[in-house]
Amino acid sequence: MGREFEAKIFQSGNSVALRLPKALGLKAGDMMRVRQEHGNLIAAPMASRNEYIDLEGIYGSVPGISRPPCDENPRDWDVGRQNG
Repeated sequence: MGREFEAKIFQSGNSVALRLPKALGLKAGDMMRVRQEHGNLIAAPMASRNEYIDLEGIYGSVPGISRPPCDENPRDWDVGRQNG
């Protein structure tokens, strides 16, 4: 079994929050997935939403696609601005 810490639940607006010790290595804004299982709460870190897949390098590697298709043609809303 891993390390064990005490944590305090407190009121935060209309919700309750759990204050976790800094020693756990979490940062403000980290996302956690929480579930209830047999009366116990289980929390696990989620992957950061800031992570993304960079597709820039594959444009030339797929036959028939040399750049993003949306760059070639104006969008409907762009055409309206040009005429008005």
